[in-house]
Amino acid sequence: MILSLWWVFAFYFLERSAEVLIARRNQRITSEKGGKEYFPETYRTMVGFHLAFLAALFLESAPWHVPLDPLTFFCLISLALLQFLRYWCIAVLGEFWNTRIIVVPGAQVRRRGPYRFMRHPNYLVVTLELALLPLLMRAPITLLVFSLGNLALLRRRIFLEEKALRDHTDYNCKFPSKEPFGSD
Repeated sequence: MILSLWWVFAFYFLERSAEVLIARRNQRITSEKGGKEYFPETYRTMVGFHLAFLAALFLESAPWHVPLDPLTFFCLISLALLQFLRYWCIAVLGEFWNTRIIVVPGAQVRRRGPYRFMRHPNYLVVTLELALLPLLMRAPITLLVFSLGNLALLRRRIFLEEKALRDHTDYNCKFPSKEPFGSD
């Protein structure tokens, strides 16, 4: 049996569009509280990368039909769980969640929800999506190129984001220990 997955592109287009609207709203709110954007060039790079990813996935996976097999089920279930984790991250950060690096000086960093366990769970979601979507759509070139590209891009983005957080918030104060599983 074959499953048509054209709707995956529609879903991710709508989902990313919703994220942009949430981010714009949060940018207005945090700006009113003195929030400042740091390293704005990273935003343009991230947007371009994600648009290129979706375009490559769209082209390589056409006509968007995949077999209804265990791999398809695994990918679809995993992607659904990742959406839950993404919106948990957004809910926990509230007005501080953004697709840009925006920091309100003196703000307390959130250390609850998924942020109790790791510093950047939303980036984990993105990393896994960039692997699972091409796997689902049977697009091995997109999988390889964009998974590797994402790791390089996120390495720089996380470095810059953590720098802004360290310089302007309580980010260094008692965050998950540098020990592999915490010391408490």
